[in-house]
Amino acid sequence: MSRFFHSRYASLKQYTPGEQPRDKAYIKLNTNESPYPPSDRVVQAVEQAVKNAHLYCDPSCTLLRREAARVYQVDMDEVLCFNGSDEVLSFAFSAFGEDGVAYPALSYGFYPIFARMNLVEGLPIPLVGQMRIVPEDYHQMGKAIVIANPNAPTGQFLPPEAVEGIVRSNPNHVVVIDEAYIDFGGQSALPLIKKYENLLLTRTFSKSHSLAGARVGFGFGCKELMRDIDTLRCSVNPYNVSSMGQAAGLAALEENGYYMACCKAVAQTRETVRNQLLNLGFSVTPSLANFLFASHPDIPGEKMYQRLRDKGILVRWFNQEGIRDFVRISIGSPRQMEDFMTAVQTILQEERHA
Repeated sequence: MSRFFHSRYASLKQYTPGEQPRDKAYIKLNTNESPYPPSDRVVQAVEQAVKNAHLYCDPSCTLLRREAARVYQVDMDEVLCFNGSDEVLSFAFSAFGEDGVAYPALSYGFYPIFARMNLVEGLPIPLVGQMRIVPEDYHQMGKAIVIANPNAPTGQFLPPEAVEGIVRSNPNHVVVIDEAYIDFGGQSALPLIKKYENLLLTRTFSKSHSLAGARVGFGFGCKELMRDIDTLRCSVNPYNVSSMGQAAGLAALEENGYYMACCKAVAQTRETVRNQLLNLGFSVTPSLANFLFASHPDIPGEKMYQRLRDKGILVRWFNQEGIRDFVRISIGSPRQMEDFMTAVQTILQEERHA
């Protein structure tokens, strides 16, 4: 780093995204992307929008917000649009973290970074047993709370009544529920924003709506919370969602049924692969996300990751205490997962004969 870099960031450990190699064609099961492409309608909408790329986009995302309000049955002033859900999550730490922010110790790796970047005290709460979040651990917390639901990288899910218990027991602090993976089998807590003024939900279209490259996300909450977040958004980048991103998001919402069918197909494939892994002796956490978190007693996680990579298949391995024996496996198409399972079986056979 240069001698000009602010001292507060000198020891900041930046977020490490999943690798995106270009050296050869891989089966990418490492970044929780959708295996299904955007619909033709989305492609056409983006092609049309790019013709006006010389003009600034709508800073209010009016059409996209209006359609989101219709699809998700909220008022327009209860939803805002963002450059992926990472943006609104960072704003939430800044806006509501005055007393600190609690989050699961094993969860989305950006949470502690958002805390550090926004000069907020972060409090990681340990998971218990089979990497479970215990809702009661977040009752009367006295801080803001951020929970990914389903959690990452485990995929485990808290039902809406558990979320409501957390929200209700922390009336003086905002509870943020990160629902990046909610469309793959979980039940959303979104209706609760009508009941509680301290609940903020975030969503992304990176996974469920095949728009990881378009960077489209949403925040949902009462109008007062949305006004707080919008104050920060407009103070940082009011043109935060490009014209192409807005067009893609709008077209995707207009064809929401197609994307929900894709999510259902991913969930079905997930269960098939989970059962196959269990039959091969893997430990696999229950998941309602578009990925599985698995370990095998005969091969360390890093070695499994590397052996799969050598065979042209990317999964995610985390060099983190307590989970080094695990790999996170994004769910691809049925054909991709057949190739994955064939590779896994081959690796296990080679290990037994090594």
